[in-house]
Amino acid sequence: MRYRDVVDVYRDSDRFTSTRGNVLATLLQGHDSASGQMLAVSDGPRHRATRALLLKSFTPKALAPVISKVHARTRRLIAQAVDRDEVDFATDVADQIPINTIGDLMNVPEYDRPQLVNWNTMSLASDGAGGGELDEILARNEILMYFADLAEHRRREPGDDVVSALANGTIDGEPLTEDEIVLNCYSLVLGAEQSSRMSSIGGVLALAENHDEWRRFKDGSVGLDTATEEILRWTTPAMHMGRRALTDVEIGGQAIATDDIVTLWNTSANFDDEVFTDPTRLDLGRKPNKHVAFGLGAHFCLGAFLGRTHLTAALEAVRDLVRSVEVSAPPRRLFSNFVLGYTNAPVRLHGEPTGSAGQ
Repeated sequence: MRYRDVVDVYRDSDRFTSTRGNVLATLLQGHDSASGQMLAVSDGPRHRATRALLLKSFTPKALAPVISKVHARTRRLIAQAVDRDEVDFATDVADQIPINTIGDLMNVPEYDRPQLVNWNTMSLASDGAGGGELDEILARNEILMYFADLAEHRRREPGDDVVSALANGTIDGEPLTEDEIVLNCYSLVLGAEQSSRMSSIGGVLALAENHDEWRRFKDGSVGLDTATEEILRWTTPAMHMGRRALTDVEIGGQAIATDDIVTLWNTSANFDDEVFTDPTRLDLGRKPNKHVAFGLGAHFCLGAFLGRTHLTAALEAVRDLVRSVEVSAPPRRLFSNFVLGYTNAPVRLHGEPTGSAGQ
């Protein structure tokens, strides 16, 4: 599927639906248990109303108080990594950033956040082919039960956080159901946490492997904005999204029948040579760069601004504090057909001669 085909389907909510699943794992089963209740697998008026309710917590203005925390936390973690001989960038750095940001937005107690990271990773995939489906289901259920308890607490004692907004919000004068509250909490953690982690890990590995681009980035020849967008394209953490056809339609010359599954391969679209010049080359100064790492259309990722902020903070700290990046052992990929990334990334971050850990 070409870039133009992926974009067309993303934008066409009249002929394609997400309500029966939006990833192959659920589409191939024929249904999604969260259909019509979770933002990602709903369409129409209910989708728009739920999105509007959540969007209030994800505008740049609403997120402003947490942005400085993101940069400070990221810089501190990178400085600590520089001071050590070797780190696992996945677990020692990347795992610690997005979960704490979304944790701040949802007011999740800090001592619960590491467990949410573990459950989240297990719910999506494993780090090897031996991972069982039962483990994924159990991990997903743990997350849902956790947020059911948290939402009940926020009904009694609401605060200025996303969980409180869902637990006490209304649509057409009616409160959200418990399933809607819990499933959308799960979706927020899933999207914000995984995409930010994987783009940061993949970005550091890309800088280590592409010395010319690292030098351009390090000396300021390319800026943070274009570097961030190129790393998002290069890593494309969400490999695919899926839809069901609501009518007979043609895509790129291929006949699609009503009820057929259509898989939108973001990884293919983001490397389409009709849109991206020399797409298999990392170009941190690439312009334009209209990638689809966050999707498009009605289901464009709600946390896109936050995801960009996480990645920009990581790239900025690495640029300022690190002289060179060395991959010290082969990284281990996540075993998944949905999330593209790594569960393990051993690296050495060699610091600037003057030392920057305390800056």
